[in-house]
This record gives sequence, C-alpha cells and structure tokens, in this order.
Amino acid sequence: MPLIPEEPQIHESVPGPRNATGPAPTRQSTRPVPPVPGPRSAPEQVENGRGRSGGGRASHTPTPASGARTAQIQLVPATESTAVAAADEAVDALLDEGRAPGDILVLTTGEHHPWAQHELTFGEDAYWRQLAEESDVFCAHASAAQRASSRAVVVLAVNGGTDEEVTAALPGALGRAREQLTVCGDPTRLTQLL
Repeated sequence: MPLIPEEPQIHESVPGPRNATGPAPTRQSTRPVPPVPGPRSAPEQVENGRGRSGGGRASHTPTPASGARTAQIQLVPATESTAVAAADEAVDALLDEGRAPGDILVLTTGEHHPWAQHELTFGEDAYWRQLAEESDVFCAHASAAQRASSRAVVVLAVNGGTDEEVTAALPGALGRAREQLTVCGDPTRLTQLL
C-alpha cells in the first residue's frame, strides 16, 4: 500500500520498541542506590541498641519530642486600634506561605473581629459549626478560647480588654496553638503583663 503524505512516518529517532541488531544502550542511574533485598520495610526499628545498616545513609525517621511541645511565639507590634488589621495582615502572610485556612484561629481581646461580628448575625449554631468544620480561618473572642479546638496557628489580636482579660488570653491562646502563636499588640503593655 503506498504511503499517503498525510500519514505520519516513523523515524529511527522516535522512542519505542524496535528491532535493533546491536546491543541496546543502557541507562545510567544519576545517583547510586544501595541494594536492598526484598521490599522496603517500615521505618527503621532499633534492636538491642543498634539500628539497621542503611547503606551509609542517615536515618530520616523523625524522633518524637519528649513531653509537650510549646508553640513558637511571634510578636507583631500594634496599638489597640491597629491590632485587628495587624492580625489580618499576619493571616494573609500565613496564607501566602501556604498555610491552609483551616489551620488558623484568630482571637481578639477587645471587640469581636469584624468577620465574627458578621457571622454571629446568622446565629450562634451556624457560627460555631464553622469552627468544627475547620475549613476556613475562624475568628472568636479570647474569652471563648476554651470552646475553640486547637489549630496549628493562633493569631491573638490585643485590641482592648482589661489587663486581667489580656493576661488570661495569652496562656489561653498559647494552649490552642500547636505550632505558632502570633500576638499582635503593644509590646510595652504585653511585657508589663507578663
């Protein structure tokens, strides 16, 4: 059958199976891989004080922390009137870094965050259901922190409240933060309260 010009032609440079008379070229690995007999097992177990030989490689098995871990604390200087805006900027930065919205809890010590004020207009049940869903950034008053579940990051906006309320809010916020606590407030006031 004659070739029609529209039909594709197979050239020697096209990859795929072919019948070559010479030996096929072998691919070289870009990095050496130590031979391991059989399928890979679970992370390395320590027996009799000795670990398995890993071919000279360091173990990548994480070691569990002894005791409870404390979240890292970051202070963002802000006045009472700018604390909520500073908290919003901190949340935006966390989201830009790749944090999931459900990882972030925002607490306020003075007035409720404007988002919380808006959401509360739909009723308490709908408001707290959003916290349980953990699909978005959740904002609450620090006095309700015990009702909030822990999240990876807590942002505390010190936007008012008495010294006693702020003093109680700090450990409450730290207790809810698994990895990071960002406090937006007046450094002088916070230092005096601690």
